[in-house]
Amino acid sequence: MGTISFHKEVSKPSTSSSPASSSTSSTSRTETVNGSHEFKINGYSLAKGMGVGKYIASDTFMVGGYEWAIYFYPDGKSAEDNASYISLFIALASEGTDVRALFELTLMDQSGKDRHKVHSHFGRMLESGPYTLKYRGSMWGYKRFFKRTLLETSDYLKDDCLSFRCCVGVVKSHTEGPKIYSISVPPSDLGQHFGRLLESGKGTDVKFEVDGEIFAAHKLVLAVRSPVFRAQLFGPLKDQNTQCITVEDMEAPVFKALLHFIYWDTLPDMEELVGSTSKWASTLVSQHLLAAADRYALERMRLLCEAKLCQGVAINTVATTLALAEQHNCLHLKALCLKFVALPENLKAVMQTDGFEYLKESCPGVLTELLQYVARNGEHSVIACGYRRKEAPLDGSDANGRRVKPRLQ
Repeated sequence: MGTISFHKEVSKPSTSSSPASSSTSSTSRTETVNGSHEFKINGYSLAKGMGVGKYIASDTFMVGGYEWAIYFYPDGKSAEDNASYISLFIALASEGTDVRALFELTLMDQSGKDRHKVHSHFGRMLESGPYTLKYRGSMWGYKRFFKRTLLETSDYLKDDCLSFRCCVGVVKSHTEGPKIYSISVPPSDLGQHFGRLLESGKGTDVKFEVDGEIFAAHKLVLAVRSPVFRAQLFGPLKDQNTQCITVEDMEAPVFKALLHFIYWDTLPDMEELVGSTSKWASTLVSQHLLAAADRYALERMRLLCEAKLCQGVAINTVATTLALAEQHNCLHLKALCLKFVALPENLKAVMQTDGFEYLKESCPGVLTELLQYVARNGEHSVIACGYRRKEAPLDGSDANGRRVKPRLQ
């Protein structure tokens, strides 16, 4: 971390009648935001022979507001640079321009002697400063990271496994001026005020009938939070009878949770909502809430539900979750479900669930994608060993609607 200080002083007045002199100062701080990622290659012997320039990529990881990925080339990155070496690179995996960073690539010694193979920017003076990655897909690393014949007889390879660690330090700068006050500002409690307004029932001017239950709310609050409610309550084609609106194709607990989010800006406690600690029940209600969020154009709620479903992927629910992800354009959730189902130890069990039958009927196109995913796993057995292989770099690297409607219990 470096610190650059700037000090400006107003010249002294020439006469005693001039106003009193004053000075100001500010400090520019340039430092690194650091993070690391460990990448294990299980089944190294199976990865060999995939060809020069072919690589295995780690999952992306976030450091300093940018996504990164490690690229491992078992047969080297380029033939002209001698294919008898393994190559290792770190790549910028998200959009960015002129991202300045420090890097460290380490091949871990697995004998316990800590004799790691390290290439590092950290802890030394750099003649030209941090490395600059120009755009998404730019790389830093070594084509001749380690000679393959030496690697295969070393303590770096154990039980056909290699372990790499990458450290990234993204360079950030900011300028600080003098603070002449210290005021503790509490976090926003706007959601609590609106939430208590809903709980009090005061001032409600619209009612909804959902699956036999009545819910009272405030038109203006609903209209501000949801463009769908805004059109329904105030638009040119608004419902004629806004005293009590019937909501079709939704269950009462789901609508109650929807209102909770609209007023509180948080999801309700899932266990409390369904009256169960079952992980399956929590996943089920999250599925329903995701569909409701999409129906009423509540993007933040949709993303919160997508994140919860990503955390709760399981054999008995993944097929219906995958169908839901396809129907509501949840790309991250869909990719996670496909990856989970395609694992050899999961595929057969998932195919025997009722949800898989629903998936076949409602989203036949997803089955094609799943088959391609499984076929790719079978063709490249290295994937089943714990890592994935991609066919092309992130951006041509340089040298550097049906809803899922199971019934809530």
